[in-house]
Amino acid sequence: MKLLRGRCVANIVRSLHVGRSTVYEVATRFRDCGEVGLVDRREENGDRKLDEAYLAKLHEVVAASPQDYGWRRPTWTRDRLAETMTWETGVRIHTSTMSTALKIISARQGRPKPTVGCLWSKRAKNRRRRELQRLVETLPEGEVAVYEDEVDVHLNPKIGPDWMVKGQHKEVLTPGKNVKRYLAGPSIREPVS
Repeated sequence: MKLLRGRCVANIVRSLHVGRSTVYEVATRFRDCGEVGLVDRREENGDRKLDEAYLAKLHEVVAASPQDYGWRRPTWTRDRLAETMTWETGVRIHTSTMSTALKIISARQGRPKPTVGCLWSKRAKNRRRRELQRLVETLPEGEVAVYEDEVDVHLNPKIGPDWMVKGQHKEVLTPGKNVKRYLAGPSIREPVS
């Protein structure tokens, strides 16, 4: 019916979440058989697998780390997502159907940002910041605080792509024991008058 109203195939594919071949197949059946050709011949297949509950759970799973679900690797693959969703929902789908589900929830594939955990507790970091701030604020007249700033060049291997939900940029904790090269230089901070 949408084709009869002049809608293009690409719009129909987007709005109904079906493949182009399905649109062409239905159009051919309608042309050959009329309205009888539009009867869904899969009506005995059972309930739709990619229902709202399944897609909501998939969104939740993709937003989390695979390690939260017992996997060793820190990034999702479609196979791992399909297997995890089977455990979580009891619904088994094929990997290619997982691609469709990911598209429906607007998930994208990207590279997570590698991060290294800090060895200091939040309390220790804040205490050290206060000490340094106090030192700079109480410098005697005519003296300056000199500190060194550094940049480290990580030689970690690249992290593979991961699935992420819209608006999310995942992070992957790395061991922090990679080979690094450092560049350092001084900075001068004078007391505020």
